[in-house]
Amino acid sequence: MLHQLLKKLIKTSAGRSRFVMAMIGLTVALVLILAAVQLQANYNELLNGKTNQDSVANFLLVNKAVTNKTIGATTLSETEIADLRKQPFIDDVGVLTPSHFKVSAESASGNMPFYTDLFFESVPDGFLDINDPAWKWDDRSQYIPIVIPNMFLDMYNFGFSASQGLPQLTPEAIKSLPVKIVIKSGITPVTYYAKVVGFSDRVSSVLVPQAFMDWANKNFGTQQDAKPSRVVIRTKDPGNPALVSYLSQHGLTTDTDKTRFSKYRQIVNVVVNASWVAGAVMFIFALLIFTLFIQLTIASCRPEIVLLTTLGTSPRQLYRFLLKQFFPVNIIVVFITLIIIAALQYFVQHFLAERNIYVQPFISVYTIAAGIAVLLVLWIVNSVTIKKYIANKLT
Repeated sequence: MLHQLLKKLIKTSAGRSRFVMAMIGLTVALVLILAAVQLQANYNELLNGKTNQDSVANFLLVNKAVTNKTIGATTLSETEIADLRKQPFIDDVGVLTPSHFKVSAESASGNMPFYTDLFFESVPDGFLDINDPAWKWDDRSQYIPIVIPNMFLDMYNFGFSASQGLPQLTPEAIKSLPVKIVIKSGITPVTYYAKVVGFSDRVSSVLVPQAFMDWANKNFGTQQDAKPSRVVIRTKDPGNPALVSYLSQHGLTTDTDKTRFSKYRQIVNVVVNASWVAGAVMFIFALLIFTLFIQLTIASCRPEIVLLTTLGTSPRQLYRFLLKQFFPVNIIVVFITLIIIAALQYFVQHFLAERNIYVQPFISVYTIAAGIAVLLVLWIVNSVTIKKYIANKLT
């Protein structure tokens, strides 16, 4: 009988319109703040998720910018390379070892005549994007394995071959052609045979195994202590503004196509932070609205509550009853909000998947945890407000 009487008094005093407005404000605020959490989770997955990791973009060739001041002074010192390795946004650094001797390549077959001067470089195997058993060399090897950039093949097929009336070549055809390598050392040139064993998108250079490079530089090199001029770095986020800023401050340059996302990254950071701020502000306003709603409800039925207290109803009984009236609706609001975020996430996942961008179709555990945390805050606000106003109105 007591609960029925209290429920009737609360419903009469609460006001349907005020209650609806309070719930709408709370729902909108929760949608904004939980959407901000989910947006941050998607953002982190896009940057660091294995599905979205780009094995090409995450490796950057870095060298000093060639200007009027740096002409002839673009080598990298051990101190500069060590400083690169210490940066938190760089996972690893691989030094590109250049050849210190003159080398040329020509066809070993009369069917495809060509001749060109070129240069060799080597890089630690962990920085290569090929995995071929033929990528090894020792002094008993019959040929030198070579890796060339894919863009070289594109330049030949779509530029050189068309202008010279030569046939286009497939990667398999290139791998089957023997190449004569002539190393010009001293008076007598030394001839070796080479074979293309792979194509790289990471390093735009003609690569040979590190073992061959060390041996050849030792036996044919003219500069035994020459310093490297390029390194390849591995980073989880090529668009990290801190990385771009570091390279700029130290006079270093890299492929701008891989780092230009840093400009968009800053914009996205602003949007994400703005959504956090908007959600937090709306949540605070929603708490104020809901708190005022509770206060007005209790204040409007103060005479009846005082009468019930006079008749023997304890403040503790009133507190428990009022908490049961106001708090459960918060659980419903949080649950509905999570359903809305889940529906939006499912739509976003399908929208991005059509563009070969992948995020999880389900909401993040962080979003659920944020919903639970918000629910805890609402319980504290409800509890404190009810206790405070029962005490005030009964005195």
